Amino acid sequence: MSKREKGFSLIELLIVVAIILIIAAIAIPNLLRSRMAANEASAVGSIRTMNTAAVMFNSTYGDGFPPTLAVLGGTGVVSCQNAELLDEVVSSGQKSGFNFNLIPGQVAVVAAPAGCTPGFTDGYVVTAVPMTVGTTGQRSFCSDASGVITFDPTGAPPAPAGVLCSANLNPLQ
Repeated sequence: MSKREKGFSLIELLIVVAIILIIAAIAIPNLLRSRMAANEASAVGSIRTMNTAAVMFNSTYGDGFPPTLAVLGGTGVVSCQNAELLDEVVSSGQKSGFNFNLIPGQVAVVAAPAGCTPGFTDGYVVTAVPMTVGTTGQRSFCSDASGVITFDPTGAPPAPAGVLCSANLNPLQ
């Protein structure tokens, strides 16, 4: 066989595949960290939007702070039961790998406007917890009527103290 065939040998192909796998092994963890950071940034932005929506609900309807997250969202005729201050995705309670929750206050409005579910005068707490800690996000977030956003680095669901976020949480800077 004096004639040399053109093409790649099996060894050369295996070396190329090994190099591609090494590059992928380096890149994938960075991609996952970037995705978690983006999900966390989205959660913080959503909490800021919820804080603004809760204050707008209070001043617009004279019904105190909202009783549920669903009241702040909705579609159709705008009312105190369907304020349309949040988009449907956030008001459904899930967005970008996080579960959102609004915990109402404890002191209900005495004279709620006609047709409205009574809101609360003493505030609210909103939380954002990753659906899968370490995959969709690493930290959980909490905010109350003060507007300060705090976080738990472990991703555990925040345990509010009444209508305030726990003092054990770290303020977001």
